[in-house]
Amino acid sequence: MISRDVIKPGLGNLWRMKLRTSLTLLGVVIAIAAFVAMLSAGAGMQKNINEQFDKLGLLFTIQVSPIHEEDENDTVKVVPLTDSVLERISNLPGVQFAYPFDDYQIVASFNDTTIDTRGQALPVRALNTKVFSTMSAGKAFESDSGKQAIVTNEFLEEFKITSPDSIVGKQLIVSIKVATFDSALIHFFMDDGKLLWARLKDIRFDSLFYAGYRNRIVQRELGSAVGRFIDGYMNARTTVSDTLTIAGVLDKSRRHLRIQPVIIPLATAQKFSSAGFSGDMTDLIAALPSGQLFQSSGIESGKNYSRITVDLKQGYSHKPIIDSVKAMGFRAFSYAQEFEEITKFFTYFDMALGMIGLIALFVASLGIINTMMMSITERRREIGVLKSLGADERDIKLMFLVESGLIGSIGSIFGILFGWGISRVASTIAKGFMERQGEDPLELFALPLWLIAVAFGLGLLVSLVAGYYPSSRAARVDPVEALRYE
Repeated sequence: MISRDVIKPGLGNLWRMKLRTSLTLLGVVIAIAAFVAMLSAGAGMQKNINEQFDKLGLLFTIQVSPIHEEDENDTVKVVPLTDSVLERISNLPGVQFAYPFDDYQIVASFNDTTIDTRGQALPVRALNTKVFSTMSAGKAFESDSGKQAIVTNEFLEEFKITSPDSIVGKQLIVSIKVATFDSALIHFFMDDGKLLWARLKDIRFDSLFYAGYRNRIVQRELGSAVGRFIDGYMNARTTVSDTLTIAGVLDKSRRHLRIQPVIIPLATAQKFSSAGFSGDMTDLIAALPSGQLFQSSGIESGKNYSRITVDLKQGYSHKPIIDSVKAMGFRAFSYAQEFEEITKFFTYFDMALGMIGLIALFVASLGIINTMMMSITERRREIGVLKSLGADERDIKLMFLVESGLIGSIGSIFGILFGWGISRVASTIAKGFMERQGEDPLELFALPLWLIAVAFGLGLLVSLVAGYYPSSRAARVDPVEALRYE
């Protein structure tokens, strides 16, 4: 039998039994629509994550941070991230460059408005990476020693500025209050204008032989000295200022990134760091174990960093570099490893959603089997006539398989369209909710070509499997008995 002789009877039979065919098709459409809608949600989320990782260049970066360990005496040991460590990491094979995360509390003055915010030092090379590539206005600063700065949209919100272009080229005064060991030491030796040795005259040395008096004097003087030292460190600070030109505005729409409102060129920022500590208690605590607290201000020393970002060369694996960093005694976090775990999660997630769709398809296949079995019963005489005219079992089997395949094909096409329509409605509702919450609307659904192909192929396959038993039964019909069938 030629293909026309096979397809035409199937289409004719489906058209004659419109109600039964419509109900069977509806089951396939709903099953495929559910399959497409659920998997398109998983595909949409995975697409968003892939785009974010690629847009930010996170697959080629490694974050290095210190490891805090406790020994048997509960003493916390920390190997600091210093400039020498930064140089060693920069020289590792496969590392394009590395830069530290160096931030501090600053006072920013712009258009007669002054606020407390945070600044960050960055080299020009870091601004060429994808993380810092999206500028709302202007451009990146030109050199590490230039008198320029970049601000973020967070800076615009703090100063209530609506137009990023309006501040490019304007002057920004950046100030920082720094404290040094010298200022703290002066307060340590002087209390209300009274020097330490003058305070010694108030002590009755003949009473120091008594433990009670001696303990009271030690506790009083030691506590007072520590308090004066900290007060001198926190309050007797010098203001260091610099006037910078705003070169550009960085679009920091991705709030999970650790980027401060004001970004200053690396060499320019050293003017602040070399003047002393910013006055934060965290700086004081970090300086004590490293010995930096007792270095004079203005002397460039091995500064400690909380984090170092490593940018990899294209084509290099992150694993050897992570092993080298861990061998140095530091913690290394790779977004590439995180991406691999996310990919595995979405694989299992898609499999779970696919299983739910398969259950719906299994239910739809029962409807196909029922339709085909009823069709065989109604067309026994037709089968007998075809066999008497020379049609063999293979032709009869193929005819009914084509009929079930048509049900699966048509149902799959409308199911894909219906499932995509459902996802469009859900996406519109989700975007509206995001906008009301003040968030950037994201497309939560995607319909890649592989999903269309899988949905259509799965619908066709299930329908053919469902039609295999009825078609085999039709092929075994005795033509003599079929012709006598009323």
